[in-house]
Amino acid sequence: MFKKVIGFSLLGVIILALLIQLVPYGKNHVNPPVVQEPAWDSPATRALAQRACFDCHSNETVWPWYSNIAPVSWLVAHDTFEGRDKLNFSEWTGWGNPDEFAEVISEGEMPMPIYLVMHPAARLTTAEREQLIQGLTNSVR
Repeated sequence: MFKKVIGFSLLGVIILALLIQLVPYGKNHVNPPVVQEPAWDSPATRALAQRACFDCHSNETVWPWYSNIAPVSWLVAHDTFEGRDKLNFSEWTGWGNPDEFAEVISEGEMPMPIYLVMHPAARLTTAEREQLIQGLTNSVR
């Protein structure tokens, strides 16, 4: 009897996992065009921003294979769209307070720790964080 319950439960989980793949949210991986970027103070600043920030804060998102599999696709899409809404280096119109860059980067809030799990190249050393903060500050003034 116990094996039947486990078997039906497992079958139910598999069916549910397959059905949620039909939910379209998170699968539209079209990147809008790049309209305008900041006046980068150096190619090094742009390279650091691209490495650590662009997947969520630009229209140049690299959509990984797992961004096609629900429910992970929902999280990836949500984080990307929310990131673009807060700050988008591809639709640059300016930024109110450069000190916010310094705060979120130096405190380790950005890149988000969950992002770094699958994107270790986005992990910045202390020196790179300082370089990015200074470069972004110089670029947005």
